[in-house]
Amino acid sequence: MASRRLLTLLPRAAALPSPATRPIIATTRLINSRQYHDSQTQTLQGPLYKHLTTTSKPSPTLQKRAYSSDPPADDNHPSKIYDFSSLQKLISNPSPKVTIIDSREPGELQQTGHIPSAINIPVTTSPDSFFISPEEFEDRFGFPRPAKDQELIFYCKAGVRSRAAAQLAKQAGWEKVGEYPGSWLDWFEKGGAVERS
Repeated sequence: MASRRLLTLLPRAAALPSPATRPIIATTRLINSRQYHDSQTQTLQGPLYKHLTTTSKPSPTLQKRAYSSDPPADDNHPSKIYDFSSLQKLISNPSPKVTIIDSREPGELQQTGHIPSAINIPVTTSPDSFFISPEEFEDRFGFPRPAKDQELIFYCKAGVRSRAAAQLAKQAGWEKVGEYPGSWLDWFEKGGAVERS
């Protein structure tokens, strides 16, 4: 029987079935026994068949897994998406109503530089940045927090952390939020200007 074979494969400490697995083993024995199995028709008969058909539950539905490139399910206002050329135009004609935010860690910026005019608000070490008071923000970062009527454009190294930072900014009350999904890798590969601190 399958249940005996299963028990012989288990380590000695696990050879005795636990109270939770006893009903499963008993059901397996019933299914495999000849009195409930008709060898000619291969159908299940008897009280076990009645129990299984009356108490069976529908199979659960599978859910799609969300990835960083997928918009969050609860996102009513998706971020505006910027590409290399649109961000380059924005840098050549700066607007006081737009702030570009690099969400990488300061050590990464020291190694690679950053997109000109971008400010650094690291999302990994400071995820609460948009939820703290303006005074605490300025004490922590050394510059004033962007106003809530400004458009914020986030980028990082490859677009994952910038998406998280954009979602945090939206949760904190900013409505004009943009993302540069290509982020630093795309910017550097296409020869974008680099500013070093």
